[in-house]
Amino acid sequence: MKYPKLRELREAVVSLLTPAYTSKFPAEPHVPYENFRGRPVVDNDNCVGCETCANVCPPHAITISDDREKATRTITRDYGKCIFCGLCQEHCITGKGVALSDKLFDLAVFDRKNNVEYQEKELLVCRHCGAIITTREHLSYLHRKLGPKAFSSILNLNILNRELRLAEGHDLETEVIDGLKRKDMFNIICPNCLRQVLVKYLSKSV
Repeated sequence: MKYPKLRELREAVVSLLTPAYTSKFPAEPHVPYENFRGRPVVDNDNCVGCETCANVCPPHAITISDDREKATRTITRDYGKCIFCGLCQEHCITGKGVALSDKLFDLAVFDRKNNVEYQEKELLVCRHCGAIITTREHLSYLHRKLGPKAFSSILNLNILNRELRLAEGHDLETEVIDGLKRKDMFNIICPNCLRQVLVKYLSKSV
């Protein structure tokens, strides 16, 4: 039988009397270090659903799915795939739509579905061809950024009328029948359909 060496006995005593190096989480709240990268937190009021964060996300933790019939865009964020790189925050066009939190770091769950977050935005869909233009909030954000320059677009004027209710009770949108006509310029139509109207009708007046 081999007896333990004195060095091993000393290490055992020191280990027994020395406090643990790890924190006492979850018994006590964990205090992260400065600039700690926690889970991204979305501010729905400042997120316009522009797809930028999904385009720059390296692990594809952010995905976009559009429903033309319901005119809704669903943004899915799977924090189980997130690598906390911060690119979504860095490239956010509003600068406030998403930010890394220094508190939300406990993401351990038994069901991975609990780490998935969903967000919905209203879509603008072309009344003629059904093409997806963008989200309504995205276009409103562009209005605020461009200022008076945004009024040069007929589509922007239509959306602006809805926001300001300048012609309340007089909806500018009409049903598109038998192809595009001049009156359809005031509909919610995509840039390609608007170009067809401009080329077909406005060129005749030249």
